[in-house]
Amino acid sequence: MLHVFIDGQAGTTGIEITDRLRGRTDLELITLSDAERKNPERRREALTSADVAILCLPDDAAKEAVVLAAGRARLIDASTAHRTHPEWVYGLAELTPGQRSQLRSARCVSNPGCYPQGFILMIRPLIEAGLLSADTPLTCHALSGYSGGGRQMIEKYRAAGSVEQEGLGARPYSMGLAHKHAPEMHLYSRSAVRPVFAPIVCNYYKGMTVHVPLFRSQLGCSAEDVQKRLAERYADEAFIRVFPYGGADALEGGYLDPTTCNDTNRLEIMVFGNNDQILLTARYDNLGKGAAGAAVQNLNLMLGVDESTGLCS
Repeated sequence: MLHVFIDGQAGTTGIEITDRLRGRTDLELITLSDAERKNPERRREALTSADVAILCLPDDAAKEAVVLAAGRARLIDASTAHRTHPEWVYGLAELTPGQRSQLRSARCVSNPGCYPQGFILMIRPLIEAGLLSADTPLTCHALSGYSGGGRQMIEKYRAAGSVEQEGLGARPYSMGLAHKHAPEMHLYSRSAVRPVFAPIVCNYYKGMTVHVPLFRSQLGCSAEDVQKRLAERYADEAFIRVFPYGGADALEGGYLDPTTCNDTNRLEIMVFGNNDQILLTARYDNLGKGAAGAAVQNLNLMLGVDESTGLCS
């Protein structure tokens, strides 16, 4: 029996991961009481006795957990602490054809951020195919439910009165253009230019869309060519769906619902546009494929079991 410890199991991502692992017969969860979680020695014992430890912690606490683990457990870090670290394998299974092989043998895996997954999975294939120059300056706009902000933000939104709710409808943030996800978006997309990233938190619990606008003059090919390349790249991926050009089936009365993929590990890609302009769009659950689902997908690969175990496509 394999043992898994979720360090930070009471947090939003930790709870979601636990839900996806509940009922599994191939592993056993190591759990600590509230008091034990605050005891460094009990955490150390849990980290060193686990086959795999999943870190659902703030960056500094995740770094501390790596030290406490003392190189004994294999690690999946859901924080941003190690996402661009050269000695950690980036936990986006669909990144390259060889990424799964690296994940299966990795000791330390950095779980990807929610926003970067859509951006990277749309942009990298275009750069690798030569359809988009790596030197092209890119912008990315994204919407996410408030669960992405963690427990304190969830409590703030849920406690807001009717008047305050009006002001919580859609709130752009990271206005200094220094969002913590930007470095991994830059690195793993293979773009030579750090993107301008403009996220918005919205007044619903979970679900996200990521958008990258382009001019045809930046590509030298049509929107249909872009859709074809992405469809070919992900044709065999169980958790990625690329819609036909125009994404009509993804729209409801002309609107795009950011919550459609909630409670799944599915990421949907759409290509909209006309003769001069193109809009790349990804839709997925920020707590699913964007966080907990990705962690379970990585765990399955590391344990050598079916990648989709415990996940819904």
